[in-house]
Amino acid sequence: MFLQLISTFLLIGLLTFGGGYAMIALIQDQVVLQHHWLSATQFADILAISQVTPGPVGINTATFTGYTVALQAGYPQAVAVLAALLASLAVLALPLTLILLVGRWLAAHRQNPYVAALFPVLRLVVIGLIAAAAISLMPTAFAPVPNSVNISILNSQFSIFNLIIFAVVFTLSVLPKKCFSALHSPLSALQSPIALIILTALAGLLLY
Repeated sequence: MFLQLISTFLLIGLLTFGGGYAMIALIQDQVVLQHHWLSATQFADILAISQVTPGPVGINTATFTGYTVALQAGYPQAVAVLAALLASLAVLALPLTLILLVGRWLAAHRQNPYVAALFPVLRLVVIGLIAAAAISLMPTAFAPVPNSVNISILNSQFSIFNLIIFAVVFTLSVLPKKCFSALHSPLSALQSPIALIILTALAGLLLY
């Protein structure tokens, strides 16, 4: 299992372009679809934890994935911590090596037409990977949670509470600050990511 973890996250690190959020789609493909180490719901939970804990989301996801996979395999907690460390180092090893080897060369040849033509294409790939990860997680993110408050509307496929929370958080995140500051509204404090994380966590505790 440890060799599989290391080889899987080495591959993810090698093939990832665009940072942690672009890495999510590759981690999900390997961990959920290829190796079946985690369910889609477990992966969504790990991703949520990874985003609210300090550090890059891709590395955090690798850490929590290694830890969870080892625990589910029946290993003690100390071994699970080791698995988390190995997964984190594996996902970092090749990108760090490539950056050290190639970074200076790219900076020196950035004006080269062939190099310059590469970056717009990579940006499109990154956007596609992030969008693919978001779309694939939507059924899990909006699905009803067992023992949640029962609302018949959309409850057969989607939780109306999850949809409302998503809509509110998304709206508050993208609205310009001047929309609130012009009115001197206390709601302007809700545009803080920290406030949104705390309030949505409280909403989850109350609803589920």
